[in-house]
Amino acid sequence: MSVKLKIKDLSGTDKGEFALKSECLEMEKGGQAVHEVVVAHLAAARAGTASSKTRAEVKGTKAKPFRQKGRGGARAGAVTSPLWRGGGVIFGPKPRSFAKRVNKKVAKLALRRAFSERVAENAVGVVEELTLPDHKTKSFVAVLRKLGLEGRKVLVVVKDYDDNLLRATGNIKGLLLLKATSVNVYQLLLREKILFTKDAMEEFARRLER
Repeated sequence: MSVKLKIKDLSGTDKGEFALKSECLEMEKGGQAVHEVVVAHLAAARAGTASSKTRAEVKGTKAKPFRQKGRGGARAGAVTSPLWRGGGVIFGPKPRSFAKRVNKKVAKLALRRAFSERVAENAVGVVEELTLPDHKTKSFVAVLRKLGLEGRKVLVVVKDYDDNLLRATGNIKGLLLLKATSVNVYQLLLREKILFTKDAMEEFARRLER
């Protein structure tokens, strides 16, 4: 069963419908897949640059700090010992990758499920095209106002970047402009509303089909 999304022009007037094939939607399964993909996305975003020095890397003399017997205290072999202040760190962090591998089928299932949930929430909109007369931010803000999206966190999806659109959307807080080929599960779930151009929706639908 297909789902139809209303297509609007930049003034907010209805201009037709976009039919989403049943192959693009999934509501019965995929919840766990969405979780795995989001966890993997956030893990991959971690820098993994935390680093501490071991006793071999701490700067310090290799000489025994004091004689072993006759002082009445514990013996010591080096000032770089982890037991000493300023010494090395035992099992401390080292640079590493936190990336997690996700199966391609799982990733596609997660994308379909996340998109389907946003469609069910009426969070997905489609416009005929996004052609601006200039590169001014106020021009695109006016478009958002007419579409009822002003002041919201919006994901704008296009087929190809346009210079005017890139410059006009660069300073709008909470707005992200992406190509249809770059949209991921995390961004679909993160934004309040998702606005596709018609050709971007066609491109994205091809990604979703089994």
